[in-house]
Amino acid sequence: MFKKLVFLALGFSTIISCKNQESEPTEIPQEQIAFTQEGKLQIIKQNEEKVYFNIEIVDTDYETETGLMYREFMEQNQAMLFVFKNERPHSFYMKNTYIPLDLFFITKEMKIATIIENAKPLDESSLPSEVPVTYVLETNAGIAELWDIKEGDSISWKRR
Repeated sequence: MFKKLVFLALGFSTIISCKNQESEPTEIPQEQIAFTQEGKLQIIKQNEEKVYFNIEIVDTDYETETGLMYREFMEQNQAMLFVFKNERPHSFYMKNTYIPLDLFFITKEMKIATIIENAKPLDESSLPSEVPVTYVLETNAGIAELWDIKEGDSISWKRR
């Protein structure tokens, strides 16, 4: 009889603990995606003034597909540079991107051809380059205005 009571008590506590787990979902903490500096980039303005960034370089298909998605923060001097094999029109969107961004579409001659300022987080609208480009630089929103960066300015960059 004692064994039956212990068995019933254990079974009953298991049912209660399973029920509690179902009714109280636990939040799984997600690890913050860290910035990895892989190079340096400078924007050379037409008046010869320069703006410097530490860059993360994107040159694989997977990196291109994810970009800055799921990141919650980026320092003002940090940026992401997309490097494409062929110069052609490119289009970006802000799906799963939490940081407002400025996008700089850059030709193979390293000239800024198109600037899209203040791209809205989580917006899936197309953000096209308008012309064939080889590079796209993503910075925090407001950088183009802050540094008065214009189409026609140029860049240079190097890996670490």
